[in-house]
Amino acid sequence: MIIDVSVIFEFTMNTDSRVSSGIDGLDTLLHGGFVPNRTYMVRGRSGTGKTILGYHFLAEGINNEENVLYITFEEPAAEMIENAETLGFDFSEIPILDLSPTGGEFIDEESYSVLLPSEVEGQSTKSAITEAVEKHRPNRVVIDPLSQLRHLSPDEYQFNQTAASLMRYLKDTGATTLFTSQPDAEQADEGLQYLCNGSITISRTDEGRFLKIEKLRGSDFQSGTHALRIDEGQGIRLFPKIRPENHHHESAFETVSSDVESLDALLGGGLERGSITLISGPSGVGKSTTATTLAKAFTARNERAALYLFEESEESFKHRSAAVGLPVSEHIESGEMVVDAVEPLTLSADEFADRVRTEVEQNDTKFVLIDGTAGYELSLHAEGSDLRKELHALARYLRNVGVTVVITDEIQDVTGGFRASDSHVSYLADNILFLRYIEVRGDIQKAAGVLKKRFGSFESTLRSFRIDSDGIHIGEPLDNLRGVLTGTPTWEGET
Repeated sequence: MIIDVSVIFEFTMNTDSRVSSGIDGLDTLLHGGFVPNRTYMVRGRSGTGKTILGYHFLAEGINNEENVLYITFEEPAAEMIENAETLGFDFSEIPILDLSPTGGEFIDEESYSVLLPSEVEGQSTKSAITEAVEKHRPNRVVIDPLSQLRHLSPDEYQFNQTAASLMRYLKDTGATTLFTSQPDAEQADEGLQYLCNGSITISRTDEGRFLKIEKLRGSDFQSGTHALRIDEGQGIRLFPKIRPENHHHESAFETVSSDVESLDALLGGGLERGSITLISGPSGVGKSTTATTLAKAFTARNERAALYLFEESEESFKHRSAAVGLPVSEHIESGEMVVDAVEPLTLSADEFADRVRTEVEQNDTKFVLIDGTAGYELSLHAEGSDLRKELHALARYLRNVGVTVVITDEIQDVTGGFRASDSHVSYLADNILFLRYIEVRGDIQKAAGVLKKRFGSFESTLRSFRIDSDGIHIGEPLDNLRGVLTGTPTWEGET
């Protein structure tokens, strides 16, 4: 039977408008949402989150007072409603076409003497779908999963024909359709990609869940693999990768004093706003304390600073800072400083970057510390990505929006040949401040120097460096020592 749906529905396609997916991060990747009146596939293995993405799509339609229809081939309607509720979705009143198998089919002894079971069930399925669509006239349709239709078709060719015909039928009604597909060991679903206008793949690995848009006809989209998280009561949260080139802030590169006169002398007056500074040195030399001193200089100007700790807890940080004369607790209580001790392996690199971006954009944060690079690489994970590239993108984004960034980087060797960085991130720094241990006549001392300053002059000498209960102290230039960078300097005139 051929149905002339143009008589039933009147629809004028407008590709300028967008149909929101119901997920902010996904709409960002889709440049506003789905193009309306088209079909989209969400594919992935069991448990990746395909159905939940469909929940968001339906819920957004309900919020916009649109007609929706959910067609389930796998999960009974009652279970779907119950599972959706745990994620914060109320679907108790929406139309659901339940085509999932029932227990009665197992004990039904009636034989199909004239037609194959697939032919009888296929005709019944088509009738049920057309009846539901004509009754509810949905603006949005979710079919979960479309790949189940394969079991109601006598062969792969007939399945593809049936699926193509269904997609065309729904398009002609004016609906925007999202269907899920789950490939298995015996049947792939690549063929379904040719039937749809857009394709999204969700994967799940030991590192977490990730989403990638494979295609989107009629529109550009943000490519790449992006992390997502499924939380009880919230559903899917998607974290698009940061693109530094999409953000720009005009900066006069104003120099901000560190409020430590001798440190300013080394740095040529202080740090420029919107610059990236790398503080490198071995463990315990004073990198974090120096970075905290720089953060405190911003809070002293009533500007918010965010400190992300990868190698110690907040309590340890506050205790250590108080011991060296840095009263960070009062700045934390006032809201001028926020401290986030990142728990290892709980976040993806994309999620961490989104956390930093949200902090900056919602609170007008002017200073960000990432303490330190080794902990960053150990604590975060990224699907098929080099974490240094992720750190690069985050730091460049922060600089582009005018935030002053400080990154600490641990050098593994206590003494020996000089290296600016062990993490190969020195290239992204505008300024490099290095701290190191030196042995002077059997005594372990510390030295500080500046290797690079992109936006201004700096002092090229090495100075003594120490930390006591009054904070950091940078002494006079080490004019009488030679070979300081080797870690075992000699006094001038000695051999």
